[in-house]
Amino acid sequence: WIGLWLGAGDGIGICVELGLGCGRLSFVTQRNAFLCVSLRSRSIPMAVDDGLGYLPTFGPCFVNLYGSLREFTGFPDPYVDMNLGKGETMAYRGRILVELSTKLVERAELKTEEIPADELLRLEKHLRRRKFHLCAVFYSASMLQEVGDAIQFEVSIGNYGNKFDATCLPLASTTQYSRAVFDGCHYYFLPWANVKPVVVLSSYWEDISYRIDALNTLLHAVERLESILEQVHLAIKAKSPESEVEAKVEEMIDQVIADCSQTLPDVTAIPTATCLDGHIHRFRVTNLAQIHQAAEVLKHGERRELQATLDLAEDWLERLRSMAEEPQNSLPDIVIWMLQGDRRIAYHRIPAHEVLYSRRSPSCHGKHCGALQTIYLKHPRGGSKIGKIPAQVRVRIWFGMATDSKEFSQFTEGKLSVFAETYENQVKLALVGNWGTTGLTYPKFTNVTGKIKLPKDSFRPSTGWDWAGDWFISPEKTLLYDVDAGHMTFVEEVFENQLRLPGGQWIKMTDAYSDISGEKALSKDDIECPGGWMWEDVEWSTDFNRAVDEQGWEYGFTIPPDRKPKSWSPAEKMYHTNRRRRWVRLRRRDLKQVEALRKSKVDEGEREGWEYASLFGWKFHLKQRKTDAFRRRRWRRRMEPLEKAGPSAVFALEGALGGVTEDKSEDKTTATLSLGVNTPTVSCIFDSGTRYHLRCYLYQARDLIAMDKDSFSDPYAVVSFLHQSQTTVTIRGTLNPTWDQTLIFHEIEVFGNEETMTSSPPDIVIELYDKDTYGADEFMGRCICRPTLEPSPRLAWCPVMRGNRTAGELLAAFQLIPRDKRSVHRLPGLEDTYTTLREMCVPDFFSEGLLRWEDDTDLPYPPPQREPNIYMVPQGIKPVLQRTGIEVLAWGLRNLKSYQLASVSSPSLVVECGGQMVQSAVIKNAKKNPNFTASVLFFEVRLPKEEMYAPPISIKVIDNRQFGRRPIVGQCTVRSLEQFCCDPYSEKRDLTPLLPGARSPSLRDEVLIDIDDRQQLIPSQFAGCMTSPSLNKSLSMSSLHEDEFVDWWSKFYASIGEKHKCGSYLEKGFDTLEVYETELEKVKDYEGLTDFCRTFPLYRGKIEGEDEDPSVVGEFKGSFKIYPLPDDPALPSPPRQFQQLPTSAPQECLIRVYIIRAVGLQPKDSNGKCDPYVKISLGKKSINDQGNYIPCTLDPEFGRMYELTGLLPIEKDLKVTLYDYDLLSKDEKIGETVIDLENRFLSRFGACCGLPQTYCISGPNRWRDQLTPTQCLHIYAQRLSCRLPVYSEDKIVFGGQEYPLSQLEDGVPLNVHLGPPAERLALHVLRKQGLVPEHVETRSLYSPLQPDIEQGKIQLWVDIFPKSLGHPGPPFNITPRKAKRFYLRCIIWNTYDVILDDLSITGERMSDIYVKGWLLGHEGNKQKTDVHYRSIGGEGNFNWRFLFPFDYLPTEQVCSVATKEHFWSLDKAELKISPQLMIQIWDNDKFSFDDYLGSVQMDLNHMPKPAKTAEKCSPLTLESGHSVSLFEQKCVKGWWPCLAETEGKPILAGKVEMTLEIVTEEEKEERPAGPGRDEPNMNPRLEEPKRPDTSFLWFTSPFKTVRYIVWRRFRWMITGLMVAFVLVLFLLVFLYSFPEYAAMKLVKPFN
Repeated sequence: WIGLWLGAGDGIGICVELGLGCGRLSFVTQRNAFLCVSLRSRSIPMAVDDGLGYLPTFGPCFVNLYGSLREFTGFPDPYVDMNLGKGETMAYRGRILVELSTKLVERAELKTEEIPADELLRLEKHLRRRKFHLCAVFYSASMLQEVGDAIQFEVSIGNYGNKFDATCLPLASTTQYSRAVFDGCHYYFLPWANVKPVVVLSSYWEDISYRIDALNTLLHAVERLESILEQVHLAIKAKSPESEVEAKVEEMIDQVIADCSQTLPDVTAIPTATCLDGHIHRFRVTNLAQIHQAAEVLKHGERRELQATLDLAEDWLERLRSMAEEPQNSLPDIVIWMLQGDRRIAYHRIPAHEVLYSRRSPSCHGKHCGALQTIYLKHPRGGSKIGKIPAQVRVRIWFGMATDSKEFSQFTEGKLSVFAETYENQVKLALVGNWGTTGLTYPKFTNVTGKIKLPKDSFRPSTGWDWAGDWFISPEKTLLYDVDAGHMTFVEEVFENQLRLPGGQWIKMTDAYSDISGEKALSKDDIECPGGWMWEDVEWSTDFNRAVDEQGWEYGFTIPPDRKPKSWSPAEKMYHTNRRRRWVRLRRRDLKQVEALRKSKVDEGEREGWEYASLFGWKFHLKQRKTDAFRRRRWRRRMEPLEKAGPSAVFALEGALGGVTEDKSEDKTTATLSLGVNTPTVSCIFDSGTRYHLRCYLYQARDLIAMDKDSFSDPYAVVSFLHQSQTTVTIRGTLNPTWDQTLIFHEIEVFGNEETMTSSPPDIVIELYDKDTYGADEFMGRCICRPTLEPSPRLAWCPVMRGNRTAGELLAAFQLIPRDKRSVHRLPGLEDTYTTLREMCVPDFFSEGLLRWEDDTDLPYPPPQREPNIYMVPQGIKPVLQRTGIEVLAWGLRNLKSYQLASVSSPSLVVECGGQMVQSAVIKNAKKNPNFTASVLFFEVRLPKEEMYAPPISIKVIDNRQFGRRPIVGQCTVRSLEQFCCDPYSEKRDLTPLLPGARSPSLRDEVLIDIDDRQQLIPSQFAGCMTSPSLNKSLSMSSLHEDEFVDWWSKFYASIGEKHKCGSYLEKGFDTLEVYETELEKVKDYEGLTDFCRTFPLYRGKIEGEDEDPSVVGEFKGSFKIYPLPDDPALPSPPRQFQQLPTSAPQECLIRVYIIRAVGLQPKDSNGKCDPYVKISLGKKSINDQGNYIPCTLDPEFGRMYELTGLLPIEKDLKVTLYDYDLLSKDEKIGETVIDLENRFLSRFGACCGLPQTYCISGPNRWRDQLTPTQCLHIYAQRLSCRLPVYSEDKIVFGGQEYPLSQLEDGVPLNVHLGPPAERLALHVLRKQGLVPEHVETRSLYSPLQPDIEQGKIQLWVDIFPKSLGHPGPPFNITPRKAKRFYLRCIIWNTYDVILDDLSITGERMSDIYVKGWLLGHEGNKQKTDVHYRSIGGEGNFNWRFLFPFDYLPTEQVCSVATKEHFWSLDKAELKISPQLMIQIWDNDKFSFDDYLGSVQMDLNHMPKPAKTAEKCSPLTLESGHSVSLFEQKCVKGWWPCLAETEGKPILAGKVEMTLEIVTEEEKEERPAGPGRDEPNMNPRLEEPKRPDTSFLWFTSPFKTVRYIVWRRFRWMITGLMVAFVLVLFLLVFLYSFPEYAAMKLVKPFN
C-alpha cells in the first residue's frame, strides 16, 4: 500500500514537498515495513519578479525508493529505521510512477479514486524503456582493515547487478574473490597487479537524457565558478598582487559569460516531457539570460569594488545552484558494495547522472563519466567506529545507452579481455597415495564452487569475441596469498589439544594439534619455516599473555552434537572435558633467502599449478602438505574482442558463457545447458605501468584533539598511498607535534595514462593516531591530500577531520617523482617462465621497497637523516627559521577546577613553542591571589619567517602538590601567532622633557592620589568652580531642578532616536549616550577589551565522542609579544614590550550594574510570554530580584540598579541571569550572560566608567566617577609615559596639541549644570583619546541547555569603582517611568444633524439619540448619556458629563493600561497605547438591539481642531490638518463630526458639541465634578437640558403620547371625526326613535 502526504516547501508559491510511503503488510508478524522518499517538485528562489511562478506539479515520473538491505533473514533488520527515511539509505527497494497536479478550488476534498482508463493510456509513453550499459574497471582497493574472508565488489543499479536478487538475469556484476594482503605497515589491499577486474551489466530505464544533459551542464558551470571563486579568495588571503587578483576576477567573469551562453536542451518538442520540465526550462533560460546580461555589464561597464564583485559572483553561484536541481531524475543510484563471503560490509552510492554519457556534447557528460575517481566506502550506519574507512577504491565507471556503447572505447585504458575458466579436480587415493579422479564426488571440470559441470569443450566465444590462444594453467594468485604475505615478522601459532572424561585424566586427542578454529593442523615439530623466512625464536614457547592458567592451558566442555567447545575458561573445573594451549614461534623475513628464491628455478611440480586442501571448501594453498586429500587447478582461455567491435564488445557478454549441470532425475545421462549460470570473467590487462617515487614531507601539526587523560596525546601519522603505507615517529605528550620527517615510498607502480596521473593523481590519506601503551591506538583524525609533480613543492596546511568536525591541521607537502623506466608485464598465459610459487613466497609488492639509493640515479638526493632511516624535511622545503623573541605576560590563572578531587592551590605555568619552553614561578595560594608575582617571561626560539608556517604556542598549567607530584591540570593551544607579532621599535613615545617639577613615573612607581575620605568627592568639586557668567546667573534652586518630564529615560530615548519619548530633553542641550547593538567587547574600536591581556580557556581530559567538545577547566590571563631578534646574538636586543604594568594585588571594587531592559526573550509560558526577573551573581554573592518580576511580556523594561562589592580578580565574572517566574513550579532559566570585569578594569580604554559628553556637577547628567577629568587625564598621561597636560585660563595642551575652550563650546548652548572650564577641557581631551564613552551595551543571552541558540538580548551597563580611590558619585536613577493619573472630563452638550434611523407610529422619521464614550484600553469604563427621545430634526440636548480616569506618561505621550489576558491570570500585563477618545452616537431601541449611527475617534495629543458652530462642522474638520493637544490646551470646546460608512464610503452621521478637559489628581480635588448631572454638579454646573415636550418614551407615558404626538398631528382629523361621530350618533338615534315617535303622534294613546 502507498501513503501520500504534502508538506510546505521553502519556495514562494511554487514549491511543494511530496512524501511517499510504501508499506508491506506482513500477515505473520502483523507489522508494517515502510519505505520512504521525499521529493521536491521545485524550490526556486524568487530573487527577481520574472513571472516564473506556477502551481506545484510533478511527473508523471518514477520515484525511486531506498531503504535497508533486501537480503531478508529470520533475524530482525538492524536498519529498519532507514525504511522510514531516517539517515542515509543504502539499498534500492523499488520505484513508483507518480504524478502530482494542483488545482485552485474553493473547498478542498480528501478522497481516493481509481485512475481512469484513458489516463492509463496517456501514461504509456512514459513507460517506454531503453537499454543501458554500465562498465566499471577497478584499479585498486586499499586501506582495508579487519579483513578475514575473501573479498569481492558488486556493482548494481536498481535490481540489476544484485547477486542475491533472483528477478534479473545473472550478470558480470561482481569481481573475482581476492584475499587481502598486508601492505607491510598498517592496512591491507587487494593484489590485482596489472590485471584489473571489470564489472559489466545491462539495465533498462527511461530515456531522460534531455533532463540529465541540462543538469550536468549546469553542474559543470557551478563547479567551474566555485573553483575560480576559491582561487580568488585564496589569492586575497595570500595577499597576492592586485593585478593578479584582477586577472582572476576577469577570468571568472569570462567563464560565467561562456557558461551562461550555452544552450540547454529544448523540452518543448520531446513527447515525454512533463509540465514541470517546461516550467523548469523557462526558469533556467530566463535566469541564465539575466546572469549573462549582468556579467556583460560588469565586464564592460563601470568598475566596481572587489568585494561588490565577489558578492555578485556569490549571488550568481547561488542562483546556478538553485537551477542545478532535477526533481524528476528517475535513474537510480549506482551502488558499489564490498562483500566478504556473502556478507555485505561497506557501500558507496554514486548518482547515475555523474557517470552518464551524453551524445549531445562533452559538457553534458557526468563529471565522472569514464574518469578515474577515488571513492571511500562506508559501513552501514552505526556499524563502525569513529574514523574507520572500510576501503579506498579507485574505479573508472562508464554508464550510457546501448546505442552509445561504441563511444565507450574512447574512455578505456589497457586491454579488455574475457576469460573462460574451469577447474580440474582430483582426490588422493587413501591406500595407494596417488592423485586421480577415482572416488571424486564432484565433476572432473567444474566452476569454482564445484557444483556446475564445465568441461572445456562446452565453451563457445560470444558475438564479437574470438579465442586468443589455447587453454593454460593459471592459479588464482589473489586467493592463494597466505596470512603472512606482506609482513616482515610473523608469529606462527598452533594449539595443543587434550581431552578427558569428567573427573578423569587428561589424554591426547586424535587431532593433537589444531588451528585457532579447531581444524586439524600439523604438530609444532612438523611445521617447517616457509621459504624466504627464518626462525627468530629458537624453540616453540607457550603463550601466557592470554586468559590461561600457570601452564598455559584454557579449559572448556563439549555439548553434542558439537565437536569442540564454544568457549574457554582459564580455571579448571570438574566438568571440563577439553583443554588446549597455544604454542607460538616468531619468524622473520630473510632477505638473503628472498633474493635466492627470486633467482631459483621453478620445479616441475610447481609448473603443474595444483592447489591443495584437506577438504573441498577449505582454504587452498600451493605447496602440498601431509594432510591434503583434495587438489585442483584452474584452466583459463582468453577471449579478445574483434577489431571492428572494439572494447564495447564487453556489453554483449550477458549470459554468453554456459555450463553443463548434472540432471539429478532418473535419467542420469541427460545433460542440460544452463545459460548464465557462469558469468564471464572480464579483466582489463595493462602490459606496462608507470613507476613513481613518492616523498611525503610531514613537518608539523597543530591544534589536535586530546586523546589521553592528561589532556594531551601521543600522535603519529599513517600515510597511505595506493597499496603502500608508512608511519612517522611518535611524539609524546603534545597536541602540536613537530615531526620534521620525510616518508619515502621508493617505488610505486601505477597503471593508466600518464596524463590522467598528472591531472588527477591518486589521493594520499594521512590518518593520525594516538599511541597507547595498552589497548589499540585511538584514531585522532584524517586528512586527504593530492600529491604534486612539481620539483619543489610548498608546505601547506591541510585540515584534519574527525567525522564531521575539524580536529586540527597538518603542515605537509607531497612530491610525486616519475621514474625513467616503465615496468613491463606479460599477458596472462604468455609468461615465459612460471613463477606462481615464487610470487606467493616473495610477492612483487614486497620487493618494491628494497631498492638501493646508489642504483636509483634518476632520483634526487635523499634528505638528511636525523636517525637511521628517519629522514628530515630538506632545507628547500622546510620553512626558513630566524631568531625570535617571545615575551609572555603571565598575569594569572582563573576559575581552575579541582583535579582528582583536590583543588588546584599552587599552580605554575609552562609555555612551549618551537621546541623551547619557559616556566613561571609558583603561585603560593591561588585562592587568595591567583596572579603571578613575576608576570613577564621571556625565551628565545627559532620560528619560521613566514607567519603561516609558525607553530602554535602550547600552554600547560601544572599543580605543584606535596611529595613532588606535579600533574598537568589544564592546557591550551594558541593557534595563530600573527596577532601577537609586533615591531619592537615601532611604538611611539613622547620624549619631550617634562614640566619643571613634574615627575616621570618609572616602571615600579605607583600613582598615588590623595583623597579626603571625610568629604564626598563630588560636592568638593563645586567649590570655586563657577567662573562662567552664564553659569553664575543660573544657580538658583529653580534652575537646579529640571522639568518633571526630563529623566534618564529621556536621555536613553534621545540616544536611540525615539524623540517622541524624550520630550524637551534635546532642546535643553543635555548629553546623549552611545547605545551599542552588541557587547562592549565586540565593539571594533576597543579590541575586545583585551589590549592588556587576553583570556585563554584551559582544557583537560580526552575527547570521547565524535561531536563531543573538550571540557573547560579554567582560564589563563595573559598575552604575548613576538618579534624578531638580530641574527648575531652579540648585537643588543630590542627593548622589552611589557612595561608599566599595574599592581597584581587584588583590588576591592564597588560594582554597579544598571539593567535597562530586555528584548526578544524566548517564551517560557503556555501563553507565549514569560514573567522575567533578574538575578545578579558575582563570585559567591548574588542578588535575586524575584519580587520585581514583570508579568506577561517578552520585552520587559527593568530599570533596576544593583550594587555589589567584589574582589578583583578573584571575583571577576559578573553573571547576569534572567529567570521566568512560576508560581507553582521551579523558576526556569531564560538565559544568561557573563561579563569579565577584570578585562574592563585593566583595559587602557577606560571601560570602568564611561565618559559623558559634558562635565556636569548637578542635574540629570551629574558626574559619577570617583576622579575628576583632570585627575583622569593626569593618570592617563603617566600610563603612556608622555608629557603631562598643561592648563591655562581657557585652553589645555596635551600630546603636542592645543585644545582651546572656544573650539569646544562656541556656538553650543550651555546648560546650567556645567562644571569648571578646566574639567570640561580635560574631559574633552579624554574623549579625543578613544576611551569608552558613556554607553549602554546590548548583550545576548544564552542558555546552558541550548548554548548555540540566542534566547534574547539584554541592555545594560556596568560601572567599576576601586574602593581605594574613594567614594563614587551618586548613581543614576533609571527606575522606569511611572504613569501619572489624569482625568478626562468630557461634557456632551448637544448633537445636531443626527441620522434619523427610526419611523414613529405616526410615520415620521425620528431617532432616540444617546451618546456613548470611552478611552481605548479602558473599555470596561464605557459611559453613555441619557436618551433624547423622539428627535425629529436630528438635534439632541444632553448636558451630560463623562469622567474618564487614566494613567498617562507625558514624556512618551502614551497611556499605561494594566489588563489581564484571561480572567484566571494572576498578573496584569502593562500595555502602552496612545490616548484615544471614542465618541459614538446611538439610536435607542426598547425591544431590539440599539442601532449604531456614527462615531469619531480622536487622539488627545493630536486632536482635530473643533468647529465653533454646528453649521461650520463637516467631515472636512477631521481632515483640515489643524490639530491641538488637549494636554497643552487643558480644555477644548466645539463641534466635531461623527462619521459612518455606507457601501464603503464615509458619510456624515451627526455632529457633537463637547467640552474636553484634562485635569490632574490635584486639580480634581480642587475643582470637583460629578458624573452625568450628579452632585457635585459644578465646574461647570450642568442644568437639565431643555428638550421639546415630545421628547419622552411613548411606552411609559401614554397620555403624553396622545397629547403631544397624536393630538398635535391629527387634531383636525380628530375634531372632524368627533363631529361626524356626533352627527352619525344623532342620526342613528333619530332613526331609532322616529318610528315610535311618529306612531305616538298618530295614535296618541294618552289622549
